[in-house]
Amino acid sequence: VSLGRVGDMFGRVRMYNLGFAIYTLFSILLSVTWLSGPAGALWLIIMRIFQGVGGAFLFANSSAIITDAFPDNQRGLALGINGVAAIGGSFIGLIVGGVLAPIEWRLVFLVSVPFGLFGTVWAYVKLVDNGVRKPARIDWWGNLTFAVGLISLLTGIVYGIQPYGGSAMGWTNPGVLAAIVGGVLTLVVFLRIERSVADPMFRIPLFRIRAFSAGNIANLLGALGRGGLQFMLIIWLQGIWLPQHGYSFVETPLWAGIYMVPLTVGFLVAGPVSGVLTDRFGARPFATGGMIGVAVTFALLEVLPVDFGYPWFALLLLAMGLSMGLFSSPNRAGVMNSLPPDQRGAGAGMMTTFQNAAQVLSIGVFFTVITIGLAATLPTTLTSGLIAHGVPAPIAHKVGSEPPIGALFAAFLGLNPIKEVIPAAVLGHLPAAQRATLTGRAFFPHLITGPFGTGLHYAFDFAIACSLIAAVASWLRATAAARPWA
Repeated sequence: VSLGRVGDMFGRVRMYNLGFAIYTLFSILLSVTWLSGPAGALWLIIMRIFQGVGGAFLFANSSAIITDAFPDNQRGLALGINGVAAIGGSFIGLIVGGVLAPIEWRLVFLVSVPFGLFGTVWAYVKLVDNGVRKPARIDWWGNLTFAVGLISLLTGIVYGIQPYGGSAMGWTNPGVLAAIVGGVLTLVVFLRIERSVADPMFRIPLFRIRAFSAGNIANLLGALGRGGLQFMLIIWLQGIWLPQHGYSFVETPLWAGIYMVPLTVGFLVAGPVSGVLTDRFGARPFATGGMIGVAVTFALLEVLPVDFGYPWFALLLLAMGLSMGLFSSPNRAGVMNSLPPDQRGAGAGMMTTFQNAAQVLSIGVFFTVITIGLAATLPTTLTSGLIAHGVPAPIAHKVGSEPPIGALFAAFLGLNPIKEVIPAAVLGHLPAAQRATLTGRAFFPHLITGPFGTGLHYAFDFAIACSLIAAVASWLRATAAARPWA
């Protein structure tokens, strides 16, 4: 939001170009770290923060630049292609990361550098600023309270999915509660500031525009429903399906990305097509239909068994991608078309911030639901399974009492979960046959199939509800872009 507003004031292309340069610089710094352990982790976190600032320059201004450059009857296609580039790149990154990470983890960051260098030079040479600039003062208090409030809220959500004390989750952690409550209260103060300053960062009057407010509500709910989907599908593939079908745990990150390609293909096809249709017939029918399609696909995923046949899974991923693409381009075009020319950067930044914040919240919800499902039955089944294969009872009970979130993240990182939770000395004293069974490709996936499936159903129910409410919000947008609610 801050950098979109700055783009309105000082030039959107200038801010966009600066974003490419910042992102590239910190991609290099991420890949050349000489530190290790906690110091190395802290270095990566700090460099990622500044890399994120560069990304924010890009995301906050790209939609506004395209809206400035194209007339009303061509923006749907233009924004659709822009969305396809962003989503397509993110999913292709899954595959590229899966290839590069086993070779050298620094390559995961370094691979961005050539693209960043090319983008920096290309943007400076080719982009022309057609936007309307409106001189204003920077809203320092608004920027400060918004940053503190949102960071506090999202940090609380992230730490809420980590274990605390004897609980599998951290939602009772006083630090988590303080971060969430403090973040909400700070955002309330932020809203009061924005209603009183002369040049607010967050343009609250924009919500009087029906197409803007309805489109943002639909965007937020859509992101809330699907934000955790990618993580759930990856864990489903890496923790259960791929090992049961002959893939070692270390291979699963790469193959999970490959098996999820139909999702990307669907989005790549639907994004530009829905953009063209939006230019001719308006955003409302396609954005609404896309959200209904997402809800139907989630319902069909619930029917799919955990150990599915891949053609059906691929077909549902394709349908999900088509539905997301059918919603995304028309919704963004409808929102951007509704904005006054001098406030497009602020409006685009608001829309992107809502989407990103909802995705983080969605991850918290999805992981919470899945972990609750696992915590109900996994400790007992894991303990009994370990004892049955020769693990001493005290060790088995200790491992069984560990929070299940650790096993989920082990699978997500391509590690063998059993090797991560059972001490190497204990495994080393077991007979070779028992050790092979415990660390094989069938033991852990078989243990979590039932509990994971139960949690997955609850998560999909939540996503269906969000998608249907988003469809209603999308339908409530006016056919005339600037029509107010009143």
